Amino acid sequence: MSIIETDFLVIGAGIGGLSFALRAAKVGQVTVVCKGKLADSNTSWAQGGISSVLDDAMRSEGDTLEKHIQDTLDSGAGLCNEEAVRVLVAEGRETIADLVNYGVDFDREADGYSLGKEGGHSERRILHVKDTTGKAIAEALIESARAHDNITLLEDHFAIDLVSTARLGMVTDDRVLGAYVLEKESGKVIRFRSDRVVLATGGSGKAYLYTTNPDSATGDGVAMAWRAGAKISNMEFTQFHPTCFYNPAASGVEERSFLVSEAVRGEGGILVDRNGRDFMPEYDERGSLAPRDIVARAIDQEIKKTGANCVYLDVTHKPAGFMKERFPFIYENLLKYGLDAEKDPIPVVPAAHYQCGGVLTDLSGKTTIRGLFAVGEVACTGFHGANRLASNSLLEANAIARRAFDEMMRLYPPDKEGPVAPEIAAWNYGDLTPPDELVNIYHNWDEVRRTMWDYVSIVRTENRLRRAAFRLRNLRMEVRDFYWGYRVNYEILELRNLVTVASLMVDCAKMRKESRGLHYMLDYPEKVDTKKANSTVRRF
Repeated sequence: MSIIETDFLVIGAGIGGLSFALRAAKVGQVTVVCKGKLADSNTSWAQGGISSVLDDAMRSEGDTLEKHIQDTLDSGAGLCNEEAVRVLVAEGRETIADLVNYGVDFDREADGYSLGKEGGHSERRILHVKDTTGKAIAEALIESARAHDNITLLEDHFAIDLVSTARLGMVTDDRVLGAYVLEKESGKVIRFRSDRVVLATGGSGKAYLYTTNPDSATGDGVAMAWRAGAKISNMEFTQFHPTCFYNPAASGVEERSFLVSEAVRGEGGILVDRNGRDFMPEYDERGSLAPRDIVARAIDQEIKKTGANCVYLDVTHKPAGFMKERFPFIYENLLKYGLDAEKDPIPVVPAAHYQCGGVLTDLSGKTTIRGLFAVGEVACTGFHGANRLASNSLLEANAIARRAFDEMMRLYPPDKEGPVAPEIAAWNYGDLTPPDELVNIYHNWDEVRRTMWDYVSIVRTENRLRRAAFRLRNLRMEVRDFYWGYRVNYEILELRNLVTVASLMVDCAKMRKESRGLHYMLDYPEKVDTKKANSTVRRF
């Protein structure tokens, strides 16, 4: 097993990881490892856009930083770190300038940027590239990273575990040392040695049966950080996107998981039932543009109340050609399913979308382990609170990446000689499990996702959480047996992370005896105003 030394090790290649890498490459060698292809990140799948209050001449009339701050705090249901909100919202202009500098060509109108509006926003402030904003951002950053001599991009390299002094039993000197990484093609495990490690692995939507996320979203970064001893916070807050396309003819789960951007509602789309009734005003005065937690619960309640399979997003009242021009990606994909959105309402259901909790960090992405930083969806900065405001995620990831680099240079500059590092031992594994038993891995994968969907979904109860905890505990034991019994298997490693992060979601949910934001408990339907603490767990 080889050892590779690098000044900076970045795990993940979305907006957070690549934004950091492009800065760090100015002062040292950067290695970016990506479990799949570079374009498979959550960033690439983001449709809506990125929120920012621009300079006076470019912003919507009447919009202010304070309005964006208040919209974020309101969506976060009282759990946002207000300092984080104020700092990151104020850095929105710098984020936009950053992305434009990397080559992102946001849509424009005659007098400036074309600004959209989404749920929870009081003004138009969403910059976009049609309905494939994330793809445009990811492509620009990937192109810039490929062109940089100091950046090594390693696709199909799966990070197995972080190496830290605490993991080696040296609890008095808790710092990161690097990571074990599986090269999928060869099956070799590489030891990466670095005192500066950035987790940018995205979220954990694949823990649920129905999700808008790519297959890569299995909570790897959270699971690795937890095993290394970092603090994990607020994992009970999984955001369900209200409008995932529902295909009644689907033969499998994944065929139903096509996201219909919230920006469609921002441009006038209305949620209706099968009879064409606009039901959202009964739940919130903002109607279809209420924050996502409110809209998802309303849809869930309407479906259960009426026995329908879905509700509908109606844009048929918009002018002919509007959907094809403004949302070409969505429009063309719906046509593949035989649906013309300009003539027929779009059937939609909620699906797991965004992880608002994660590895606990400060406003510089610094975790509780020295030298380990986390940026983007994998991290919990307090910016999103109990429910993320639409299109705030890309803003946070880029801003925290900048701040993480600055803080890392202050604390751990490459030319600063650190303490002598202990030897990184070879990765420990077993080879006892017969290959024909590996079919059970796929059964376990399915059981994790169904358990989370049935028991830890939009509406929860104490009994459901207990049942989920019991099932996941048994699954963890089975997966542990597979992990220690089989030599090297990518599916086992990924399932190990998935069941770990699912268990952390349940553990955090059981701690919160109230309903707040994305965590709605039938046993405790009210928000407890005096209890605004984070739910935090740690392995040791």
